[in-house]
Amino acid sequence: MAAAAAATMVSSAGGLLAMLNESHPQLKYHALSNLISFVDQFWPEISTSVPIIESLYEDEEFGQHQRQLAASLVSKVFYYLGELNDSLSYALGAGPLFDVSEDSDYVHTLLSKAIDEYVSLRSKAAESSDEAAKVDPRLEAIVERMLDKCIVDGKYQQAMGIAIECRRLDKLEEAITRSDNVHFTLAYCINASNSFVYRREYRQEVLRLLVKVYEKLPSPDYLSICQCLMFLFEPEGVANILEKLLRSENNEDALLAFQIAFDLVENEHQAFLLNVRDRLSAPKSLTLESVQPSSSDPPAAHNENSTAPEDVQMTDGSSAVHDADPKEAMYAERLTKIKGILSGETSIQLTLQFLFSYNKSDLLILKTIKQSVEMRNSVCHSATIYANAIMHAGTTVDTFLRDNLDWLSRATNWAKFSATAGLGVIHRGHLQQGRSLMAPYLPQGGAGGGSPYSEGGALYALGLIHANHGEGIKQFLRDSLRGTNVEVIQHGACLGLGLAALGTADDEIYDDIKSVLYTDSAVAGEAAGISMGLLMVGTASEKASEMLAYAHETQHEKIIRGLALGIALTVYGMEEEADTLIEQMTRDQDPILRYGGMYALALAYAGTANNKAIRQLLHFAVSDVSDDVRRTAVLALGFILYSEPEQTPRIVSLLSESYNPHVRYGAALAVGISCAGTGLGEAISLLEPLTLDVVDFVRQGALIAMAMVMIQINEASDSRVGKFRRQLEKIILDKHEDAMSKMGAILASGIVDAGGRNVTIRLLSKTKHDKVTAVVGLAVFSQFWYWYPLIYFVSLSFSPTAFIGLNYDLKVPKFEFLSHAKPSLFEYPKPTTVPTTTSAVKLPTAVLSTSAKAKARAKKEAEQKANAEKSTGVESSSSAVNSGKGKLPSDKDGEAMQVDSPPEKKSEPEPSFEILTNPARVVPAQEKFIKFLRDSRYLPMKSARSGFVLLRDLRPNEPEVLTLTDSPTSTASPAGGSAAAAGQQSSSSAMAVDDEPQPPQAFEITS
Repeated sequence: MAAAAAATMVSSAGGLLAMLNESHPQLKYHALSNLISFVDQFWPEISTSVPIIESLYEDEEFGQHQRQLAASLVSKVFYYLGELNDSLSYALGAGPLFDVSEDSDYVHTLLSKAIDEYVSLRSKAAESSDEAAKVDPRLEAIVERMLDKCIVDGKYQQAMGIAIECRRLDKLEEAITRSDNVHFTLAYCINASNSFVYRREYRQEVLRLLVKVYEKLPSPDYLSICQCLMFLFEPEGVANILEKLLRSENNEDALLAFQIAFDLVENEHQAFLLNVRDRLSAPKSLTLESVQPSSSDPPAAHNENSTAPEDVQMTDGSSAVHDADPKEAMYAERLTKIKGILSGETSIQLTLQFLFSYNKSDLLILKTIKQSVEMRNSVCHSATIYANAIMHAGTTVDTFLRDNLDWLSRATNWAKFSATAGLGVIHRGHLQQGRSLMAPYLPQGGAGGGSPYSEGGALYALGLIHANHGEGIKQFLRDSLRGTNVEVIQHGACLGLGLAALGTADDEIYDDIKSVLYTDSAVAGEAAGISMGLLMVGTASEKASEMLAYAHETQHEKIIRGLALGIALTVYGMEEEADTLIEQMTRDQDPILRYGGMYALALAYAGTANNKAIRQLLHFAVSDVSDDVRRTAVLALGFILYSEPEQTPRIVSLLSESYNPHVRYGAALAVGISCAGTGLGEAISLLEPLTLDVVDFVRQGALIAMAMVMIQINEASDSRVGKFRRQLEKIILDKHEDAMSKMGAILASGIVDAGGRNVTIRLLSKTKHDKVTAVVGLAVFSQFWYWYPLIYFVSLSFSPTAFIGLNYDLKVPKFEFLSHAKPSLFEYPKPTTVPTTTSAVKLPTAVLSTSAKAKARAKKEAEQKANAEKSTGVESSSSAVNSGKGKLPSDKDGEAMQVDSPPEKKSEPEPSFEILTNPARVVPAQEKFIKFLRDSRYLPMKSARSGFVLLRDLRPNEPEVLTLTDSPTSTASPAGGSAAAAGQQSSSSAMAVDDEPQPPQAFEITS
């Protein structure tokens, strides 16, 4: 009987539904508790009685538990009906009967809905700065229950994600502090906040909380704290931490302080770094004079930065005091070192030495380009000069210029400006002797006689040499700007000043540049507009509206374009704070200002992958009436997405097939910018068809972008790299190729081998913060569409691909470590061979093609000569060369030897690892394979596999072997000087430099 009754109940919910109309509460409760267990099967039937169940929920005389049961039942019915809002509303009324731990689709769906609802309400409350009281307390209770459950279950990352999204910083702190591994959890939280928190203001709140949690830890992670403080622009906090570490008696604390300083320098935020440096207190007992040189006279400090004389000077200045207080003496010594690091001088000096010592640029490529370029084609002539500068960026090697002075001297007007400015790229970072290197070209205070183009170029070059580190040169550039009315010189001085004072927001310099802008000279005004932007990077001050007002007043397109880019630079990284200005620019009737609005969007949201910004740019990319605006809108996507490069090819794939060539060009450069140095397969696949486009400038953009993607990738990693290099050579040698695409191929040849094949393009530091100079450099570089000299800005985005381990004295000790991958994967590209070798190989085939008659005649002649003059072996050998039969066996033997020897090498398997010596070239793809040897004398202060790494010395009593002691100052500056003085000392300098391109050296020796 019981079984039959159960069967009857399962077949229909009608009986239970009828019981809901009974007057007795007990019967209604019985019906509800049974219906809730059958709701999954009978919800269509139950849905007809929803009004009755709702009335039970609203009946206050019905017991609380019974009402909650009714709410739970209605919620489940609405869930099956697809009415999620109503379902959530009744689930809130169900109280504890809505079990957040239940593993069912119903609970998972409603929890997601609850979080979305809660996030939305909390965000609105935060934006309107109202009380969060508008949030339903029952909704809050559900979210809190879920957060508590995640924390109890040990799902800390899930709890942190929900807490960040729900703006519950109290729960975020609880999740972090209760986790098993607080350091790991904090690192995860920093990444999550940088990647997924789209509002800048809220992200700063999260970071402030993280700093607070970090500081409470028994062993704080000062590296991470300082990164957070830098993001919050709190130099005081960073200075306090550094000072605390420097004053510690433990050498390891000082090493940590140096490591923090190097990590901060990598983010390239000049204004912040100088702020930190100036807040470090001077040693208490030292006289002011003894400390002064390290802070107020950077060039002097740099000259002696990491060498013994500086320490001697310090100790000599106050030796008695040092004897009295050794702690202060130790602090003074460490302070000098850290100030050298924070000013950027130490890292620049080491980078300069590395790029000089490891330079592997292939001069034969430049020679081939030079020979194939027709002199009357000034575009390709200039492009070759640009390519040489980029190829040797930062290496101080100007051999190509010295060897081709006659060819170089044919450059006139702006080409001469570019040629001179190129020296700035080659000698970038040569802070000690930058000015003396450029001296022959610089304006000679009223003496006259020099070309204004080379003088302007020299001032621009000084800016490139001192880019983002211009303390020692700013005053000279200001004086040069004030002391001239020649617009070409003003143009160079403005660009140079903007580069040297990048992001410092110096009001006096701003006024100097503004006075040039107000002369309303098109040439000088364009540079002034860009320079203002460089000076005020990321300040989003009222200066931007002042610049916008002048852009509306002036009639010169060049000035408007310079200002448009300048305004965009001022809102760098400001995200939603820049929205008003962006709105103003993107709605402007002038297409040049709308074009500037695209850059403003790109730079304000740089590296955020912000959906709103992406949608706006895509809208302009397909709807604006101006080709310039459409091209820039697509290009700007590259800046927004460089933190997630794999997304870019997918987003711009349709745009790369647009009918509009400007949009295709923008798509190519967007991929080049965001995927630079990654060697991403999808990026290469998207760019390949564009390198064969029917429009010449699209081919140009695609070739440059391809070089940016493939920089520091070799043929062993991706066979398409070799194919691309051959394609560049083919385009350059093709006499019928368009000048535009030929220019693209020449520039691409320079970029793909940039910095002596030892740099890559990086827009993010290892701590995932923007590299300000690099992003700004690429933004201005992309403006070369209108003004070729801006091509040199690409050098600002170059980062050396080096592991440079440093000891306590900031010297580079020699030690070995492991690259756990096949050496061929990351080796330098093979040097190009001299073309004559190929023709020598073809000779035998030419001889073989002679007729049998000619062969017989040659044989007869050879025999006669051999009989007549047996004693002279020379002639018989020379006749054998001329004879078909005589040559064949000897050549075959020679070829057989050549062919046989490589297989012998190949038969030995390639080792699966490689031993590297500090300092070493370590390309980005190689970093994950770097390991330290177990019995190594040195261990890194942090788990970094490239860049500047401070090392703990485990055997301090043993003598150290130092490397990188050869400074390029001794060999390179004469090289630079000789180029400037028309090659007076070329022979001695060439000796020092020519070991890099080996084939030419061999020819010199044999001759």
